[in-house]
Amino acid sequence: MNDNHTEQAATSKPGWERELLEKLATDALKEQKLRRRWGIFFKGAFLLLVLFGLYEFSIYGNSDTENLGRHTALIEINGTIDSDSSGSSRVVVPALDRAFADAGSVGVVMHINSPGGSPVQAGIISDEMLRLRKAYPQKKLYVVVDEMCASGGYYIAASADQIYVNKASIVGSIGVLMDGFGFTGLMDKVGVERRLMTAGENKGFMDPFSPQSDKQKAFSQAMLNDIHQQFIETVRKGRGQRLKETPETFTGLFWIGSKAVDMGLADGFGTIDTVARDIVKAEDIVDYTQKEGLPERVLKKFGASIGSGAISSLWKGSAPILR
Repeated sequence: MNDNHTEQAATSKPGWERELLEKLATDALKEQKLRRRWGIFFKGAFLLLVLFGLYEFSIYGNSDTENLGRHTALIEINGTIDSDSSGSSRVVVPALDRAFADAGSVGVVMHINSPGGSPVQAGIISDEMLRLRKAYPQKKLYVVVDEMCASGGYYIAASADQIYVNKASIVGSIGVLMDGFGFTGLMDKVGVERRLMTAGENKGFMDPFSPQSDKQKAFSQAMLNDIHQQFIETVRKGRGQRLKETPETFTGLFWIGSKAVDMGLADGFGTIDTVARDIVKAEDIVDYTQKEGLPERVLKKFGASIGSGAISSLWKGSAPILR
């Protein structure tokens, strides 16, 4: 009785129809927003699952080679060797590990086309090559040079059992460099003052807008000499008695493939196919090269690493390079 009276009173108020419509519209909008939020959530979750699946497949999808039978394992190093490239240790080392561990691979071929790059990345890859050669003595590790195998590329190649080149390949450049620019003279001419504050007298010694003292130059040269000596020792250890040293061998010069064979920097001429067929004796070739996954490409496209890249580029501009 009271409820009916209240309902009648509510509907008798002026404008009650508008209030009711507004309430119904508000409730409908709230429900629609809620459905939209849940839809976005589920779509986002589904997209993440798809990306994760693609990422897993890109890394491990071609690693299951147990049923491929007897084959030659192939690993590609193409371009500059640095921590952000396809020639980085985080890309090459896992590929090497899978290639050696696979029961079907009877030999491993590294196909190198590189002008060089980071001595750190080249050193990590070289060390892993030596470790795997000891762990799997029955599997030989060969390097096949494409257009170029210079500096950091040759640092890696020297740790293989044998190196094969084309007669016109560029091989060698056993040296280290660290380059940059100095703008102090130009700044004096145009009246620009550099205001750099540091804690530690040598903290800013690679700053291109500040003068470099003789002490700082000597320090940099000593560091380069140490890295160069590591490079030389790696080549001597890897090539052994095959290396015919001359006064120019470790000066940073490079040679064509035919001369490199004469100097003992390479063992002969060959391609991926000829080495697989004639040396490894397994014509079937399986590529173990770790490809970049879709998430990495998406992140790079939308600039997810712009901040870190800007900072690291400042250091890379003055870092030692095997090139």
